[in-house]
Amino acid sequence: MGNNDNGTPGVSDEEWARFTEQAAQGAGDAPREPSARARMVTARLRAAQGQEPPGWRTGPAPRERRRPTRLKAAAAVVAIAALALIAVRPELVIDRITGRTEAREDAAKAAPLPAESVRPTAAPPSLPPDRPTLQEPFRGSPALQWADGAAGIELPAATPVAGMSAETVADALQKARQFLVASNLDPATLRGERPASAIALLDPRQPDLLKDVEQYLKAPTAQDTPVLLFTRFDPNRVKPVGDVVKVRGSMRAEQGEPGELLVVADYTFVHPVTPATGGPDVQRIIVRRQTTFALLDPARWETTRGRLQLRAYHSEWSNVECEAADGFLHPQFTADLAAGGQPTGPAVDPYDRSREIKDEKACGTVTRS
Repeated sequence: MGNNDNGTPGVSDEEWARFTEQAAQGAGDAPREPSARARMVTARLRAAQGQEPPGWRTGPAPRERRRPTRLKAAAAVVAIAALALIAVRPELVIDRITGRTEAREDAAKAAPLPAESVRPTAAPPSLPPDRPTLQEPFRGSPALQWADGAAGIELPAATPVAGMSAETVADALQKARQFLVASNLDPATLRGERPASAIALLDPRQPDLLKDVEQYLKAPTAQDTPVLLFTRFDPNRVKPVGDVVKVRGSMRAEQGEPGELLVVADYTFVHPVTPATGGPDVQRIIVRRQTTFALLDPARWETTRGRLQLRAYHSEWSNVECEAADGFLHPQFTADLAAGGQPTGPAVDPYDRSREIKDEKACGTVTRS
């Protein structure tokens, strides 16, 4: 046995031979070289994972140790953000719980209603109560599925009536439509200007009619007011929300007296408005008008050819002050409701088109807006 370079005793020839024999047999304290199969498996794992597999020469991958910590941190951020959103807009959770969110989604997906050919026999289905907004002025209203503006005034097919040709009947229907558009949808009329195009369709030979209309416009009172025929708002107090008015109704032609063609119209108009000073307060003004026009045969009646006479007109307005005397409809916004008087009339669903308009003098209550 010799000595090492540092002076310590070396390994004898007998000990070295025994060590070599144990290594060849895989015994003793000699390090073991991995077999060819082990090396092949290791190589495959490296190729598949792009990293060293845990094994005889590697430890756990550092990325696996860090990942759970990052996921927990991300979940915490999402939870904090959700709690902050709920704190700022709690209605999101409330609406989801009460079903209002689902109702809004269903209404948004619903197809427009087909044209109304005859008066319905029941009110529209009830919806979860919802307030209009500047972005969604018809939210929560049956009018959401109604037609927009003049498209909601569809004319029936014209056939001969009262001894008048189909062409004459078609002309009478068209003029009645023009009057309704000019008196309820024309932007100039809505902002309180003189409804000249509507008045031009009326027969000046109808006794006292045009005289009364001019008096209503010049010196209105609570009883003699132009809103009996025309939808008008004070532009200093009210402005429209968007440019869409929802419309639904029907029209028909029928026989009147000999030589008299009657056009009977029944339409509801829904106007979303807000204060002229601005703000988020939105109110829907619901105006329903039942109007009967007459087109007379000049051979039998004193009339102006091609002009309409008015046989009857009935109107009602919802969500407005009851006793306004200045010739305008005055919406009742949220701030106005607390200061207003208590209604004394019956409760009415303004969207129920199955009922007749009653000439009630008392101020009633609407069941939905």
